[in-house]
Amino acid sequence: MRRAPLHERIRAEIEGAILSGALAPGSRIPSEVELMGEYGCARMTVNKALSALAAAGLVARRRRAGTVVAHRRTESMVLDVPDLAVEIAARGQAYRYAPVERRITEGGGAPLPGSGRILFVSGVHHADDLPLAYEERWINLEAVPEIEAADFADMPPGSWLLRHIPWTEAENRIGAEAAGPGCAAHLRIAPAAACLTIERRTWRADESITFVRQHFVAGRYALTARFGAGTTNG
Repeated sequence: MRRAPLHERIRAEIEGAILSGALAPGSRIPSEVELMGEYGCARMTVNKALSALAAAGLVARRRRAGTVVAHRRTESMVLDVPDLAVEIAARGQAYRYAPVERRITEGGGAPLPGSGRILFVSGVHHADDLPLAYEERWINLEAVPEIEAADFADMPPGSWLLRHIPWTEAENRIGAEAAGPGCAAHLRIAPAAACLTIERRTWRADESITFVRQHFVAGRYALTARFGAGTTNG
C-alpha cells in the first residue's frame, strides 16, 4: 500500500483533532516552525498542509496571530449529508453494513471526471437485518489516500468519510428508478421494483471527494425537510 505524503499526514492529523473537538474553534495551531520541529520536515511541507486546511475552511491563517481553528459558519441546508448508521441507530434499529465489492481503478471515471486513482466500493445497508439500501460509491484517492487502508466491515465508507474528511460543498439529486437485477438481488426485492434513488457529490474546496449512488427499498426510507418562509439555502 502506498504511504501518504508527509504533508497529507500532517493535514490529516490536524484535521482529525479539529473534527474530534480536541482543537476547538479559535484554538491556536502550532506555528510552522513548531510543526517543522515536530515532524522533522521543511517549511514547504508544513505550509502545504496548512494551506490545504485553510482551503477546506478548517483553519484561518492570520499574519500576526498565526493559524487558528476557524469558526464554522451557521448554514441551513434542506438536505444535509446523512450518516445512515447513525440515523438507523437513532430509530432504535440494529444497523449493519455488508460490503459487496471493492476495487481500485486508474485514470478516473465518469462519476469523478478528472480524478486519478479511484476506489470503488459497494455494499448494502441493513436495518434490523432487512436490506434498506444498496450503495455504490466512488472515492477520489488523490484527495483521500488514507481511506485505501480503511476496513469497511467495521465502518461503512460514508460514515468513515463524515468522520475523517470534512466536506465544504455537496450536491444531491433525488429520483425514482426501477431496480436492476443485481440491485434487486442485494435488496431482496423483485427486479424492476421501484426504488428511491439518491445521488450525491461532495467536494472539499475545489477537490472532488466522492460520488455515491444509493437505491432505497420503497417504503423503508423517506427524506424530510422543515423550513419557514424566510429560510434560504446558502
